[in-house]
Amino acid sequence: MSQATSIEDFEPYLQPGVCVDSDHPAVIEFAARVAGDGMGLDTDLKRAVAIYYAVRDDFRYDPYGVEMTEFGMKGSSVLERGDGFCITKGALMAAACRAIGIPARLGFADVKNHLASKRMRKVMQTDLFVYHGFVEVYLEGKWVKATPAFNLSLCEKFGTLPLEFDGRNDSIFHPFDAAGNKHMEYITDHGSFADVPLADIKASFEK
Repeated sequence: MSQATSIEDFEPYLQPGVCVDSDHPAVIEFAARVAGDGMGLDTDLKRAVAIYYAVRDDFRYDPYGVEMTEFGMKGSSVLERGDGFCITKGALMAAACRAIGIPARLGFADVKNHLASKRMRKVMQTDLFVYHGFVEVYLEGKWVKATPAFNLSLCEKFGTLPLEFDGRNDSIFHPFDAAGNKHMEYITDHGSFADVPLADIKASFEK
């Protein structure tokens, strides 16, 4: 940790939040099972990567079951439901990292999804996904972005390249899919947050 970055600077990203509920018993159990002391993972980087892949692939991506409440947006709700979308799966990853002492926060951006299904465009009435959520984890002296939203089986089904995460390089949506078609385009960066900014997200979704 650099001299310019004090321990206090990380406190908001280590403490439990309303939605990043790292103190929830199910989150603590999940983090211990995936990346705890008994898993043979000897660095924070290895532990964060293990959590990433568990969140990405063990829980199905479901953008249709969004529940815009504090309970519905909690990381622990993914464990209860068995599925989630970008924000809740991000909240779970951040919470699991915090549960084992790794600083983690949430990042949000508006993205244009050029491959959105007809059903999704009809539901949303747009191909602009506002407040797409991802995770930022502090590893080896820097913040690294991770996007655990799309599970591997879903990517294979739709011909989308799965996002890999090595703990050292940012893992964000590819601009092109596996066939070379235009995929994701980042439009607006909303910044980083210690917890889910639920009021801002609800206002943007309604708009």
